[in-house]
Parts: sequence; structure tokens; C-alpha cells
Amino acid sequence: MEMHPYEDCLVIIFNNYRNTICYMVTKGMLLVGHGSTMPYNKDLVESYGKLIAAQTSEFVVKCGFMNINKPSIKDALAEFKKENIDVLVVVPFFLAKGVHIEKDIPSEIGLPEGTKKGTFALNGKTVPLVYADPIGIDPLLAELMVKNAHRALTLL
Repeated sequence: MEMHPYEDCLVIIFNNYRNTICYMVTKGMLLVGHGSTMPYNKDLVESYGKLIAAQTSEFVVKCGFMNINKPSIKDALAEFKKENIDVLVVVPFFLAKGVHIEKDIPSEIGLPEGTKKGTFALNGKTVPLVYADPIGIDPLLAELMVKNAHRALTLL
């Protein structure tokens, strides 16, 4: 069994003696937020999870939180055990690398520090797990900050 990128999706290819069988991969996305005593953080992360799910059927999207809010990362991972996914992508909803990105989240998802790939036990099978980078530098985010600055200037 091999996983291959095919246009904008992944396919799994099985080769046997005479046949090649391909099927689309069902991907899970765990969107990880920081968590806060204020409700806005949880609401924001969950709203983005819903927005991602509404924009694409490519991912089964669930949210989990590093601390304070529920579900925890481990509880959200447990929710994926009810899904029939072939790969799990853990996406931190953080701007930059820090202790949570480098140490805490990898520990929660069962990855050694500095590792981006591992596995996830799911209903008697093991599926690949990959850990995405934080948001980082992106021109779209710069555009959003300029838009927000313009909106703030209307207060003058």
C-alpha cells in the first residue's frame, strides 16, 4: 500500500499481481487551539473548524485545546476513533513556534520532540499522523492586518 499525492488529494494505491486499486483517502484534521479562560478563544477556534469543514469536504475536522478548554487534545483524538479516516493531520492554530508547538503538542499527540510524522491507532488499524507547522508568515495574514488597520482608522 502506498500513499500518493494526486492533484489536490491523496490516493492510496494497492498493487497486486494483475490489478492496481486506487481510492481516495479520507483525511482527518485536528485543529489545535491554545485555550483560554475567556470564551472568545474557544469560539474562534471552533468557528474556524466549522468554516474549514464548510469550505471543503476533504477533511473530517475536529477541534481540541492545549489547556483550559474542552475538548482536550487527547479527547479530540479519541473522537477520531469514531471516524473512518486514512490519515490524521494535526494543525496548530498558533501564529509562531514556541513551547506548546515544539514540546507540548507533540507530547500530547504521541510524537517525539522535533518529529513531524508518526502513527495513530484507530479501530484496529494504524494510520499515518502528520503534524503541521503553525501559521507563520503568510501574505494573506498581512492583508488581514492591513484590513483590520483600515477598519480601526474608521474610528477616528
